[in-house]
Amino acid sequence: MVEIQESMNSAQKQRMAQEEKDASVKQSLTRIKHKLIVMSGKGGVGKSSTSVNLSIALAEKGFRVGLMDVYLHGPDIPRMLGLEGAPDMTANNKVGPLRYTDNLHAISIESLSPSKDDAIIWRGPIKYSAIRQFIADVDWGDLDFLVIDAPPGTGDEPLTVAQMIPDAKAIVVTTPQEISLADVRKSISFCRTVKMDILGIIENMSGFSCPHCGEVIDPFGTGGGERTALAMGIPFLGRIPFDPKVVACGDAGESLRSKHADSPVVAAFSAIADKVAEMDTK
Repeated sequence: MVEIQESMNSAQKQRMAQEEKDASVKQSLTRIKHKLIVMSGKGGVGKSSTSVNLSIALAEKGFRVGLMDVYLHGPDIPRMLGLEGAPDMTANNKVGPLRYTDNLHAISIESLSPSKDDAIIWRGPIKYSAIRQFIADVDWGDLDFLVIDAPPGTGDEPLTVAQMIPDAKAIVVTTPQEISLADVRKSISFCRTVKMDILGIIENMSGFSCPHCGEVIDPFGTGGGERTALAMGIPFLGRIPFDPKVVACGDAGESLRSKHADSPVVAAFSAIADKVAEMDTK
């Protein structure tokens, strides 16, 4: 009888702890106006650079932005933003996200790991718990936008976000070639299956302007993202041209906007940020 009672007490404590965490998640989310998950059907399409540059563009337009890196097995956000060190604890005993600017703060599992090169070997339930902590235990404060950088595909992380943040909207990133577009259609199917609204599609690496002659070439094709959006009844947010400076700035942890303000990529992200910002007026 004693063992049964202890088991019941343990189960009750676990249930109460779960309810407390769920309440903390809901409380944190009520202070965030718009939640955006940046997805891709496959790797290598520039999803993380899109998350970073869109977040920077929104922050520079005066919005309060949080960038949450749930790419748990391959976190890149801190390096791309040049953020170093571990987060501090705030006065209310929560984790303070790392500051990039006054309007942009970020959190990533990499910033919480003893070594940036350690492999994260986690199964689904641990991923669920980590993402829940990123919401409940991080002091995001009042945000206009929370941008969530998810790993490619339709696995545990995007599914957890869909379940935990039911009002999140998806931004799907693709490159123009057909193999990428085929995977994008799977991402769209995922969103529709889990009842997640899709804010729009971004076509990345769309055209390259030769720095010597100025001629625009299309190494990956062009227009595929827009055609897919039109065919599937989804808004098309814009094209991002290919520019090696994006890679160089990401590797160096520098802002493309501050280093190359005249880049067509900067102008493209600014235009996309304007479309995304229309959410704040609705």
